[in-house]
Amino acid sequence: MKRFADTNVSDLLAALASPSPTPGGGTAAAIAGAMGTSLLVMVTGLAKSKNNTDDEKAALANARLALEPITRRLTDLADADSASFDAVMAAYRLAKGTDEEKSARTRAIQAALRGATEVPLETLRACAAALDHSRAVADYGNQSAASDTGVAIGLLKAAAAGAAANVRINLEGLKDEAYRAATEAETARLLESAALA
Repeated sequence: MKRFADTNVSDLLAALASPSPTPGGGTAAAIAGAMGTSLLVMVTGLAKSKNNTDDEKAALANARLALEPITRRLTDLADADSASFDAVMAAYRLAKGTDEEKSARTRAIQAALRGATEVPLETLRACAAALDHSRAVADYGNQSAASDTGVAIGLLKAAAAGAAANVRINLEGLKDEAYRAATEAETARLLESAALA
């Protein structure tokens, strides 16, 4: 299947609008996050003025170095999210005629749900990491690009919230209580960090 990063905007929007369950909200969250980080990267190339101090220039350069791989990671997560949900759907379609089949199906569903939880959790982690660098961009980037920075932060916060919603809906189907508790705690912590950015 064609990577979402290689899809034109019209086709991506059509795919999101289609009745197919994938791509869905998790993919959209990852793409929104990648858009946000891309905007931040753009602003890191626009120093506040010719008089930026060496420390300010270094802060922008460091933010750029940190943000570029996050952009690529979020782009990959857009595809991974759709694949992980497809795996959940495939697990639910497994045969359940015998006790052995029922047991195998249950194991497959649990494994797939865990995968479908991990992908948006990684999206949430990536968005929180990007937001950690947004302060340097806002402080030292060119003020004529302040609206771009604001849009970037808004996209990243929305992406984080969307990723968290996907984590939580998949957690509901998991039976591993220790994993559920640890994942919910991390999700809440990352969301709080994103909200404070």
